[in-house]
Amino acid sequence: MIKKCKYLASSTDGKKAIYLDEENEELLRGYLFRNKRHINKTRFFLDIILNGHRHRNYCKVEINEKCENVTEMRFFVGQENDRIYCKEIKSSKGGVVVVAAILHEGKKSKSLSSKEIELIKKVGGYDYEI
Repeated sequence: MIKKCKYLASSTDGKKAIYLDEENEELLRGYLFRNKRHINKTRFFLDIILNGHRHRNYCKVEINEKCENVTEMRFFVGQENDRIYCKEIKSSKGGVVVVAAILHEGKKSKSLSSKEIELIKKVGGYDYEI
């Protein structure tokens, strides 16, 4: 199944872009722009992704080959410990598109629970129309 996504932002050179899963767009936007604290964290992630940096709070989540392009944004680690699971896709023009797919609020432990593994596998299986 090919899913649709909606544009959020792109880098100045146009080689990197961030989209939101259309099915979860309202929930994701509501979370990302909930209040000043969330907006600041969202800007932080946009800067990291669009400028091609890596950070411990934005990283790959590899549990099997199917999920090798799944990443997570870690919001407020040690506090609410929320996650947004994303799919990184290479564009036909050689750039990278990150699609924020699923919000998971309140991760409870350091290791991955069966619920989180299921969400990661789900995102790993998504194909997006850009």
